[in-house]
Amino acid sequence: MLLNKSNMEIRTITQHNFPEVTEIYKQGLATNMATFQNDMPQWKEWDKGHLVFCRISIYENNKMLGWTALTPISSRCVYTGVAEVSVYIAENERGKGIGKILLNELIIQSEANGIWTLQSGIFSENQGSIMLHEKCGFRLVGFREKIGKKNGVWKDNVLMERRSKTIGWN
Repeated sequence: MLLNKSNMEIRTITQHNFPEVTEIYKQGLATNMATFQNDMPQWKEWDKGHLVFCRISIYENNKMLGWTALTPISSRCVYTGVAEVSVYIAENERGKGIGKILLNELIIQSEANGIWTLQSGIFSENQGSIMLHEKCGFRLVGFREKIGKKNGVWKDNVLMERRSKTIGWN
């Protein structure tokens, strides 16, 4: 199915639309290849854990199709320009190019906010996410074998990053 981008709208994630975020997140959890998390975060926990900018959702006809957000990788000031990417697409919307729209918007907004490096740790079996990141300019920088367990199963992590071509080079 082709996307009708004219019906799509980028919106900021807020407490108001957070229930839609958690519904899509729950669908990602069900795959067992999106995150080590097993629990649904509450708004206050999620809000505190993510940067105040780059909280991006995409809607079509008032229905959230997916979202992306950034988490700081460290509280140390030298890493203020480095953030970890989360991107989740509604189960029925995967494979339609929505992730690419979201990730490209995240790149634009992150650079506007001084982020010079975006990084992602992706389960090695999540080939769709790996390909999405590659299409958006991320490169493979490492592989972490059996880095943690998800429901008793060891998981490998592919480490990917995207370095800005305009931020951080001064």
